[in-house]
Amino acid sequence: MSTKQIKWAMFTITAIGNFIAMMDSSTVNLALYPMSVDLHVSMGEIQWVIIAYMLVLTVFLPFFGKLGDIFPKNKLYTLGFGLFAIGAFLNTTAKSFEFLIAYRCLEALGASVMLSNSQAIIAGIFKNERRGKALGLNGCIIAIGGMSGPALGGVLINYFGWHSIFYPSVIIGLAGIYLSYKLLPRTIKINIKNFKFDYKGFIYFSVSLFALLLAISEGHSWGWNSLRIITLGAITLVFGGLFYFRDHKINYPLINFALFKIHPFTFGNLAVMTSYMAMFTNSILLPFFLQEILKYNPLITGLLILPYSVTLSIIAPISGKLSYKYGKYLTLSGPIVYCVALLMFTLLGKNAPMWQIITASGVMGIGNGLFQSPSNNAIMTSVKKEELGIASGILALSRHMGNILGVAVTITLFETFRNLFIEQGKAYETAFLTSYRTTMCFGILFGLACLTFAYIAYKEKT
Repeated sequence: MSTKQIKWAMFTITAIGNFIAMMDSSTVNLALYPMSVDLHVSMGEIQWVIIAYMLVLTVFLPFFGKLGDIFPKNKLYTLGFGLFAIGAFLNTTAKSFEFLIAYRCLEALGASVMLSNSQAIIAGIFKNERRGKALGLNGCIIAIGGMSGPALGGVLINYFGWHSIFYPSVIIGLAGIYLSYKLLPRTIKINIKNFKFDYKGFIYFSVSLFALLLAISEGHSWGWNSLRIITLGAITLVFGGLFYFRDHKINYPLINFALFKIHPFTFGNLAVMTSYMAMFTNSILLPFFLQEILKYNPLITGLLILPYSVTLSIIAPISGKLSYKYGKYLTLSGPIVYCVALLMFTLLGKNAPMWQIITASGVMGIGNGLFQSPSNNAIMTSVKKEELGIASGILALSRHMGNILGVAVTITLFETFRNLFIEQGKAYETAFLTSYRTTMCFGILFGLACLTFAYIAYKEKT
């Protein structure tokens, strides 16, 4: 194989990992409502199907990123695909909420292995315009995964039940095991004897993050002034502080805080995090709205969500290709389009026509396609080549922190408003619609925060 073919073979493997992660995520979002009904749990509880997955994935990103420096990529990705496929298969057998959460955590370990190294591989093997093109194609493949998820998931849920949505991940994961072992590099960068990992910092980081997410997700039901929430807040601050001060003292930190002195890198990551919070504000609630209020079956629900992925798959590669020259304008236009789409969702009512839902979903996909590839490219090009691995890990952390916070904050806000409106005497349907629209307004605020951070990042870069 030529050098060019080798590069694109490595890109293909990383893209397959991102593809099944996105496909799995989008199908699970669609399946939350039937899961909650079948397993007899509330909306607040069923969110942990996503939060537990994202939490495990996020916490282990630095660890598996470090392992990428001492183990051959082919063996590491084989492990990742294997864990993901096993977790997905076990999900098809889950008969209780507790087992489903446990199997999702195993699946998340596999996804963390792959995602912790994917951006570094792409950024390391491509430069300048080709890097933008590769990131754009990666965004396109992710979009195809998201696009196939609702459509395929809708069919599977409608005819075979929600357990069946995990079968495609099993099949693709098994193929990924073979391709990873055969095609990815077998060389290692450093000797294992020189490997150091901050295990104490890892524990501090994990405890702090888990306490923060648990407090955010359960605050509305436990009470924000309750002893449990106050205790979780104290744990977050104490262990977060221990992690911060420890990583400043040792010469092999879990997260290199020195990178945050680079303003484009810092504010670029903040923009990515808030962009995902804005997107997840709607992506979590829309399937519930379509199935519980409009009474659509899972198949129709999946097809109505599909325009998001269609427009994203069209815009992402174009945006990535143009990002080297017009990245600033593309990145700033993305959050503006997010806000327009979320504003359109606030106008949905109990008799919302399909064209209105399709249009709003399509506009949201355009915003994501405009923003993601140029912003990722800008972040990765703001650091030195020898820092690409660390930068990739931090970027992945920002992205998945946005996912986790987006889910937790969205469900918390929605349930808080819904319960408040019900207590005021409003009918359930009216309370649902009012809280849905109010939560979308908070999504607009996240979009405006993303726009602000992106503007500061490019201003500093200039």
